[in-house]
Amino acid sequence: MKMRCPLLDGAASAGLLRGVQAIEDVASRISGAAQQLGVSIGALQVEQLVRYLALIQKWNRVYNLTAVREPSQMLTHHIFDSLAVVAPLRTQLEELRARLPSRAESPADLLESPSDDTDLTTLLDVGSGAGLPGVVLAICSPELSVTCVDAVAKKTAFIQQVAVDLKLPNLSSLHARVETLSGRLGPAVGNSRGAQYGIVCSRAFASLADFASLTHDALAPTGIWMALKGKTPSEEIALLDDGPAEVFHVEQLLVPDLDADRCIVWMQKRGRFVGMQSVST
Repeated sequence: MKMRCPLLDGAASAGLLRGVQAIEDVASRISGAAQQLGVSIGALQVEQLVRYLALIQKWNRVYNLTAVREPSQMLTHHIFDSLAVVAPLRTQLEELRARLPSRAESPADLLESPSDDTDLTTLLDVGSGAGLPGVVLAICSPELSVTCVDAVAKKTAFIQQVAVDLKLPNLSSLHARVETLSGRLGPAVGNSRGAQYGIVCSRAFASLADFASLTHDALAPTGIWMALKGKTPSEEIALLDDGPAEVFHVEQLLVPDLDADRCIVWMQKRGRFVGMQSVST
């Protein structure tokens, strides 16, 4: 007899994921998408992603977590879209670890650089909404300590519930407006340094200039910004001028089953070359 995971049983008993075939099919599609994207995840992580999708659908019936209502679109536009950044982030952290002095012995130990004490395992997801991509990153990269920030209390409450339900000790949430972050950020999970993070990310949050300006104090000196965008935002890049951030790479993404432009704009604090490539599109 095939054993079922309690997480999947929870999704089934709640009557969730209607409109998407069997739960097993959803799990199979997630596994296939991860493989296509070069993301190695285990059965438990697949099950957690299925349950996370179910929780989004459940909460979305009462709270406006996301404008996407169709479960099959939630799968492609949210889960697959966020999965697409897992491998690129791992690559950037590998390259950053190679460039900076480090005590780390393995990718899972991307810890502190003696030069600025940057903890590269800490990630701040700004304007996280339903936890995208923060929750997916916390599931797929358990070595990361992820803090999701949003100005809407019900959204941060949802993320906290996800952390409890899916048993994710590396996931936390913070209810705050991004412009008030300076001085308000407590320690990320496992981050003794407090307010400064190794990675600050956002997904369709704001212009690059505003994103960098609003979160500048939250990013460690040799940290990196990861801005998830649709088409390459050439005008936004041009407007950075001599501001506090500079782009070192624009990475195009191919999201499984999603016919839409997607890219990551990688940025660093101006004058601190830490990225793996110079600007390219």
